[in-house]
Amino acid sequence: MSENFLQRLKRRKDETNAEEKPSIFQQQLAKFKFEPDQIDVFQESFRRVTNQFDKPGPRMANTENFNVGEDENAIPCRLFVPFGADQPAGPCLIYFHGGGFVTCDVETHEGITRRLANGAICRVLSVDYRLAPQHAYPAGPDDCETVLKWALDGQGLEDYGIDPANIAVGGDSAGGNMAAYLAQKYRNQIKSQILFYPLMQLMEFKPPKPGPQDWLQLGFMALKFIDEHYVAGADATDTRLSPLLEKNLKGMPPAFVLTAGLDPLRDEGKLYADNLINHGCDVTYHHEKAMPHGFLNFARAFPKAKSIPLDAADVLRQHFPKPQQMQD
Repeated sequence: MSENFLQRLKRRKDETNAEEKPSIFQQQLAKFKFEPDQIDVFQESFRRVTNQFDKPGPRMANTENFNVGEDENAIPCRLFVPFGADQPAGPCLIYFHGGGFVTCDVETHEGITRRLANGAICRVLSVDYRLAPQHAYPAGPDDCETVLKWALDGQGLEDYGIDPANIAVGGDSAGGNMAAYLAQKYRNQIKSQILFYPLMQLMEFKPPKPGPQDWLQLGFMALKFIDEHYVAGADATDTRLSPLLEKNLKGMPPAFVLTAGLDPLRDEGKLYADNLINHGCDVTYHHEKAMPHGFLNFARAFPKAKSIPLDAADVLRQHFPKPQQMQD
């Protein structure tokens, strides 16, 4: 059953009074290290912390794993179909997970994608794109674009009910980087874009204004690792790597942009939101000043990780057709 206004108001008051940074979570976060020869260890550590500090997302009417493409070109994807959207065809958000282009997968971000699907009452297709350092740029973006083109071309309609006329893109962090670029390239075919603390440029990594360094340090470590093992000598001024540099933003699809105060990416995310607004784009901008980068993965530690996807889902619903049938 969907929340009414008073229920959502009470929930937000409760979350405002909740503890923002549980000490146990801080201790686990402090163990993360970005080492080229230990990326598998980092992946397993992140999965363990996600399992410990995230809550299972809402139950779906259907979930399905399948590949886009075949053989060595196969790209694993996971489709989430919420109750109320389990019709022959309907809108779909194509989601690209974060993880600095080097870690995470559809499972580490399943809480986020389930909450988006349930809130927007639409299909969500989560893409398990190739990761660096095994697959440096542009492998990951190539996979994401391939899946988007597959959906826009109507190849997901018959078997998976993905309506090519009603597609949105979204992602967090590195996934937000790729979603932003693809929204630029396919702006005339995209209904909306969801950007959670997006990494908008890979040219230089300067600390933001002074802040709680214990929360920012992980971000700086990650950015250095990305530069060495993902960019790996590519032209970082290319808008495919740095969509913040795109000068022509006219006609961009409506956007939801989230930034976090304890995040080295906060300034570039805000700047991109401002750029979109200055070019006439309909932007819903949301800033959480007490949150660190990646907090949407940890709903047990940060209760707002459950509510903010609902705010983003509002934007999706506004620009998608309403489901023909609604279920409680």
